[in-house]
Amino acid sequence: MAFVTDKEELKPGLVIFRRADVQHRNWYCRVKVPKVDRYKTVSLKTDDINTARSLAWDQDGEVRYATKRGDPVFNRPFRDIAKEFLATQVARAKRGEISKGRPEKMKAIIEGPLNEYVGSTQVHRIGDELWGSYPAWRRENGEGRAERNGGRKVSPELAAKLVQQDQAMIQKARAARKLRAKPLTPKQFEEAVQAKLDKLVPFVSDATIRFEMSIFGSIMQYAIKKRYVPASQRFDDRPQLKKMRRDELNHEEYVALHTHARTKWISAKPKGEDSKPNPDATASDRQIWYRTVAYNFMLIMCNTGMRPSEAKNLRWCDITPAKDRDGNEIVVLFVQGKGKSRKLVAVSSVGKYLARIREQAREANWKRAGKNGKQSDPVYDPKPTDTVFTTIDGTPAKTLYGTLVEDMLTDAGLRVGPCGTIRSTYSFRHTYATYRLSEGVDVYLLAEQMGTSVKMIEDHYGHVNTIKHADRVLQGAGGWNPVEPEEKKNAAEGKAKASKASQMRDQAARPAPKSRKSRKA
Repeated sequence: MAFVTDKEELKPGLVIFRRADVQHRNWYCRVKVPKVDRYKTVSLKTDDINTARSLAWDQDGEVRYATKRGDPVFNRPFRDIAKEFLATQVARAKRGEISKGRPEKMKAIIEGPLNEYVGSTQVHRIGDELWGSYPAWRRENGEGRAERNGGRKVSPELAAKLVQQDQAMIQKARAARKLRAKPLTPKQFEEAVQAKLDKLVPFVSDATIRFEMSIFGSIMQYAIKKRYVPASQRFDDRPQLKKMRRDELNHEEYVALHTHARTKWISAKPKGEDSKPNPDATASDRQIWYRTVAYNFMLIMCNTGMRPSEAKNLRWCDITPAKDRDGNEIVVLFVQGKGKSRKLVAVSSVGKYLARIREQAREANWKRAGKNGKQSDPVYDPKPTDTVFTTIDGTPAKTLYGTLVEDMLTDAGLRVGPCGTIRSTYSFRHTYATYRLSEGVDVYLLAEQMGTSVKMIEDHYGHVNTIKHADRVLQGAGGWNPVEPEEKKNAAEGKAKASKASQMRDQAARPAPKSRKSRKA
């Protein structure tokens, strides 16, 4: 190493030296780690050679003691370990072990709140106190989306930081769509900061904190595996965080959304700069095309319970018409998402909604071809390997019409649920689960259909059972007829059947009565 000067070997494997590439004259030591071909370099932070020799011997002793105990020798900041961990997750995504989008979510959390909280902290110094304090720190320094989580007034410094974070997310989204960046002017920035100061800023939800802590824990588990930290720094116990109820659409809301979108929203007049419908404008063919597809997309999601990631991967060749054991027509969908795949069944009406989307795709293909021939020609049909949900240009819809779904819910007055939750595409999956449970579908069968666990359904949809079994829950209350216990009811039915069977056996064993003629004879 050319930058090493004044080198002095204290013993084999222990060297002190100065560096020629720095301005100070402090000493460094280089210690060989026992039993491995690795060295640890430490700044001794002194320019006195006798003090440097003493400190170098101390470092050698610490390295030997740590090696003997099995403790980590090399100290590294959390952000470096997190970066290594993220690289392993990217590799897993390429191998198909996890979904392709999961590393991106992890990256946003690692480079965002986790880096701000413990990014520069040496990983071996992260203990129970830092782990347990994360929820309180996150609530105090972050901003949530839903007002139902409560809110608080923030300082000008925090308001400015939150505006900067908002702008960073907006610019990142614009860059992903290959749009030109639009930074705020100083006046716009001040107005945005003032808007934060004038209102209560929502707390980050417990669900978000829980997800972030799961990534935090996974990184620490990775550090243990790589022997960067001892096994005692594994954090299995997470702070108590409440589980928020997921807001579905009830029957009346679903009908209202269905009706409003079909009769008003699809052909609604475009909005002007004041966000109000422009009476002089008419809906363009492009707007009607997108809104028609988004409307049928909503119907499909509410009637299948697919995840958005599964809908994004759905192809025409994954759809098969079939019949159940009673001869009723159904639709079988082969869906893929979250690194897994399964088949789910849907009612025949889903086939009709898919046929409408197929017709929209055929129309778009016909127009792109210059309207040659008839629109009904098979040449304009989407290919079997084409994705079902696309843009008007035929490319896969990466956002799954997110803005359109938001506008549809807002226009129908259903964007915010009764619990204060902001509804999104995922709310359609919750709607499906709630409907199926209320109809008495077995939890195990529903878990298989939706590709989730029984525990997840019980945790998030337990309120449905209370409503479904209201007659039993309210047994004995005023105005309610008593409900016969299931055991007694079954026993009574069994007793009646046994009695009837006994009578039939007696009749069969009893000789037939003689006729009058035979008696005279």
